[in-house]
Amino acid sequence: MNNIIKNIFHLFLPVVLGGIIGFIISDYIDYSNLIKPPLAPPKILFPIAWTIIYLLMGLSYYIFKKNESDTFKEDLIYYTQLTINLLWSIIFFIFKARLLASIWIIILDILVIYMIYLFLKKVKISAYLNIPYLLWILFATYLTISIYILN
Repeated sequence: MNNIIKNIFHLFLPVVLGGIIGFIISDYIDYSNLIKPPLAPPKILFPIAWTIIYLLMGLSYYIFKKNESDTFKEDLIYYTQLTINLLWSIIFFIFKARLLASIWIIILDILVIYMIYLFLKKVKISAYLNIPYLLWILFATYLTISIYILN
């Protein structure tokens, strides 16, 4: 039973935390009022994309933990990048600190690349499941920096 709870925790933690952050920032989202760069998607795409990405992230980490026992470094990077990811929304939408959000997301990019590298060395499928996440945050980096410059 304890293993089942641990597995469910690994699978759904990113989705649950992402949902909580989404609820917290929902009254502060001013995406429609911002000057956006070319390629900026409609607002409705973000919760759909993040739900899929958080599910893939949780699945990736679940598979990784299931196949590896000595994972201190990977655990540290995984939870650090997840925390940085979740705090980005607060920085960008609640505090409206667009420059800080731009720097913050570049840090996230670096951490996710490093996490994928670490996962790749031990459990390749866990690394591959994070490729959509990396692509999405690189796109989010473009949007964040562009919105900072344009606004």
